[in-house]
Amino acid sequence: MGSALRTEFTWLLSSLHDPQHVARFQELCGVRSGLTGSRAGAKVDGDPRKSEGEGKRQDVNGAANGTANGAAGDRARACPSNGSGKGGTARGPLRRNSLTGDVGHQFVIENRFLYYAFTLGTELGNELFYISFFPFLTWNVDPFVARRLIAIWVWVMYLGQCTKDLVRWPRPPSPPVVKLEVFYDSEYSMPSTHAMSGTAVPLGLFLLTYGRWEYPFLLGLALAVSWSVLVCVSRVYMGMHSVLDVIVGFLYSLLILALFSPVLDAIDTFNLSSTYAPVLVVSLHAILGLFSFTLDTWSTSRGDTAQILGTGAGIAVSSHLNHQLALIHDPPASMLPMQAPPLSFGLFGWSLLRFVLGVVMLIVTRAVMKALTIPLVCRVVGISSQDVRKARQHMQVELPYRYIVYWTVGFSAFFLVPFVFSCVGLS
Repeated sequence: MGSALRTEFTWLLSSLHDPQHVARFQELCGVRSGLTGSRAGAKVDGDPRKSEGEGKRQDVNGAANGTANGAAGDRARACPSNGSGKGGTARGPLRRNSLTGDVGHQFVIENRFLYYAFTLGTELGNELFYISFFPFLTWNVDPFVARRLIAIWVWVMYLGQCTKDLVRWPRPPSPPVVKLEVFYDSEYSMPSTHAMSGTAVPLGLFLLTYGRWEYPFLLGLALAVSWSVLVCVSRVYMGMHSVLDVIVGFLYSLLILALFSPVLDAIDTFNLSSTYAPVLVVSLHAILGLFSFTLDTWSTSRGDTAQILGTGAGIAVSSHLNHQLALIHDPPASMLPMQAPPLSFGLFGWSLLRFVLGVVMLIVTRAVMKALTIPLVCRVVGISSQDVRKARQHMQVELPYRYIVYWTVGFSAFFLVPFVFSCVGLS
């Protein structure tokens, strides 16, 4: 009986991991390859992770990483195009991989509504969303909720990225899958960290705000579930994950939420009140970044994880300073639950002004810190900074550079920007 159940379970997992399901879902949604004939079947010339000449490793299914991850290869690459194809619109991937230079290959979209809907879904798990949503929540809504939600996001993303590099399952191969996105194609696939963040952020937001803010329970739950489903399904649509990757990411995120939520209040209180909290948090996040990467080849997950840890550390330090200097006040328990203020042009205008000015400050901060940090780190570790793309693929450059830059961005978002707002009367 037990053997039969194991056999059935193994078959189910294998079926959910089958790339044909991804290809069929894409076809059902009106996505098809823009390549024909011999070009459509072009083999991958190499693994993007093989940036320093290592030989191909075998993945868990026995396929070489370079073939399994399925970037289209030089013969199948084409520049993005917005022209019309037969029966649909010809397009290229959303963004090329800025470090590997991979631009992917062209595809045809027959259902533009689904394309834009799932593009929105996948963007809800990208940096542009995080650097906009979390600051907006901090500056215009509720800093208490924002800092706790970010703590959840940091741990979920960190554990997800580390798990990817331990499991080392490749992306769905192309063909048969059509890759609508290639930026993350050099990462491993299991679990989907987009699915993890797309589950943890909306559900965490719901858990942190319900009872603190007045709104209908069913409305909040429906919005959280809809957000999560949109992000999860978008990763299959984009051809970046198998169905199994997404399901595991969703369940893994729920497990982390269940384990982390009961201690969240204690962690937040310690971070705000303890004298040693800033040093401990910065040190812990730096150590986690240094000792969690054992890959012998480059992957975007390495830099992304350092970026997440740096952001979390910067926000933790700034939250501590805010509490000690009484720059940002949490409302007393007597004010709970809070009601959303009535919408007005004045409220909208002030919120928009804070958001625009704050984001501009963060973008400028990030650009300046990148320009300063990369050459400095390269000089310290003895690596040429003439080719920035190549230099960033070295772990001793990428980890400190990402950590320092995004520590500064996180610190600016929670301390410097609110401080400037208080000085100019925008608080």
